[in-house]
Amino acid sequence: QVQLVESGGGLVQPGGSLRLSCAASGFTLGSFVLSAMSWYRQAPGKERELVASMAPLGGTTTYADSVKDRFTISRDDTKFMVSLQINNLKPEDTATYFCNLRRGSNDYWGQGVQVTASS
Repeated sequence: QVQLVESGGGLVQPGGSLRLSCAASGFTLGSFVLSAMSWYRQAPGKERELVASMAPLGGTTTYADSVKDRFTISRDDTKFMVSLQINNLKPEDTATYFCNLRRGSNDYWGQGVQVTASS
């Protein structure tokens, strides 16, 4: 059974840091390394938006303009994991963050993890 499980969310003061992790299961290593991995977020009343993505085999990374130079996506294919380092957290980063795996025409999603930036 394919599953993505996020962890690492929480309440952090503005300017603080968080590291989100996404553990994948139910994939073969060969399938996982050939998958694109992304993080999306959705704030209340807003549409889900792409935050960061990494191409297969640790390739090209892309970031939303609003998070460039603050967020870093990384993956460890040997552990079936993808992470999102969040630095200099801003109140507008408050949202539910979702891990996404895309393999061909198939999309897989985690259940989401809440990140709140507030003093």
